[in-house]
Amino acid sequence: MKKRLVALCFFLSTGVGAQDMPQIELSLGFHRIEAEVAARDPERQTGLMHRQSLPAQRGMLFVFPQDNTYCMWMRNTLIPLSVAFLDGEGRIINIADMAPHSEENHCARRPARYALEMNRGWFAQRGIVAGSKVRGLERAPQGR
Repeated sequence: MKKRLVALCFFLSTGVGAQDMPQIELSLGFHRIEAEVAARDPERQTGLMHRQSLPAQRGMLFVFPQDNTYCMWMRNTLIPLSVAFLDGEGRIINIADMAPHSEENHCARRPARYALEMNRGWFAQRGIVAGSKVRGLERAPQGR
């Protein structure tokens, strides 16, 4: 908890915001995604908190420094999201739907290198399932 609070204070004091995060274009089959990239601890710890909405084709890519069974939660997140955990090759390991303001952990079923958050139901509405491959990850900065 203390680490998260320190990171949030750092995030707010440095003025790091959505407009400061790098953005890359990803694709899943025929579907284009405009992804903000959270590759550093302050960005990853804040994620999509406090956002009022997220455009349909927009998401957030979390880049981790090494493979691990990472978990996501929704504290201070106002919009319902779905998260896809990805391996180092960009293959979806599993997808979880997450409710706003929840502190329930949603975890990768095996070690992941990335997590991609989209509006809740985005993956299901497009028939995207575990095993699907996200393209464009080579343009993402390294996780730090």
